[in-house]
Amino acid sequence: MFRFLTAGESHGPALSVTLEGLPAGVTVGAESIAADLARRQRGYGRGARMSIEQDRAEILGGVRHGLTMGSPVLLLIRNRDWENWTRVMQVERPSAEEAAELAALVADSNRRAVPVTKVRPGHADLAGALKYGFTDVRNVLERASARETTARVAAGAVCRAFLGALGIEVWSFTAQVGEAAVDPGEATRTREETEASPLRCPDVAAEERMMAEIDGARSAGDTVGGVFQVVATGVPIGLGSYVHWDRRLDGALARAICSIQSVKGVEFGLGFEQTRRRGSQVHDVIVGLAEPGEGRERRWAHRTNNAGGLTGGVSNGEPLVVRGAVKPISTLARPLPSADLRTGQAVETAHYERSDISVVPAAGVIGEAMVLLTLTEFVLEKFGGDSLPEVADNLARYRERTLEVLAEAAGEAAGTGDGGPGGDG
Repeated sequence: MFRFLTAGESHGPALSVTLEGLPAGVTVGAESIAADLARRQRGYGRGARMSIEQDRAEILGGVRHGLTMGSPVLLLIRNRDWENWTRVMQVERPSAEEAAELAALVADSNRRAVPVTKVRPGHADLAGALKYGFTDVRNVLERASARETTARVAAGAVCRAFLGALGIEVWSFTAQVGEAAVDPGEATRTREETEASPLRCPDVAAEERMMAEIDGARSAGDTVGGVFQVVATGVPIGLGSYVHWDRRLDGALARAICSIQSVKGVEFGLGFEQTRRRGSQVHDVIVGLAEPGEGRERRWAHRTNNAGGLTGGVSNGEPLVVRGAVKPISTLARPLPSADLRTGQAVETAHYERSDISVVPAAGVIGEAMVLLTLTEFVLEKFGGDSLPEVADNLARYRERTLEVLAEAAGEAAGTGDGGPGGDG
């Protein structure tokens, strides 16, 4: 069974992630992980912390000489801003001297040391504090922060290497910011050009409008949301299952995408647009077995991909297309009115710490990581083995077997004559 677990706080010493269940023989290196971590930090509209942190993952377990060993993989990402929070976020109970030092910082209105009690609308502050019995919201926001996704992206980078060895690729782009959306007919940038653009957007004109949306929000002391799209190619038919709710691939992907901070909706393929069309305009016509061509193997093909590569909770061989709807983030430069956790009284402004204006490009990278992690789980469930060559061999034999079954079925049908199934032959 594959699983992963993250730990750490936004302003603590470090973040970590453990991946359990990866087979041996997967190529893993710090540089490839760093590339995805850097992608998460870029994007027009990001805040000041991105200039503080230059994330790198230290590989502390499960890898030897560049290859996984089949044991749990442990990654550590140190927070460079920790040096400014050592007293406020220290792990040990403060000594009398340390407590006096902390009290002095509070008396001087040090913004890091003062307990956070003005809860932010749209954040986990109020619900989290009441749930766990905290009187200082710092305990909530440190873990609820999207900083935690750094560990997920690092884990996703490891899974990218595993799935890449099986011919599965995952990438993303920004589809919308505010009212500005990509026009599919104008999405002319290549994947490489899209990745290098300010908002990771394939439509040049749409990106300019998106940047204007971000500039407008910044001028107003506000934030703006949007939509990212993740695409996975090379996914074999048959991942997931229709037999029970918790074995559906679409359900697992929806949970994974909605687990990302600020994501409030998910779509596959046409998504909600399907509700505005008739069935004849929605369902993907199956054209049969497509012959090899342009680097493709012989496979079952569909005329369109409105379903986003998923039917009945099972991958159908077409590219997976998943979109996440990102709300405007909760920390505003001009905070909204709120209430104080300790007094229950209204306050004019909620708590504020430095923040981003828009995180949609970064959310897309995080979305990639969650899709990579989910696909890794389902690939290993179906084709599992103790080593990468074993998994690859299981997948290859599965692909061959589906074609063999088809050939046998065709031969049996030819031998039945006019009697058909159950006839005398």
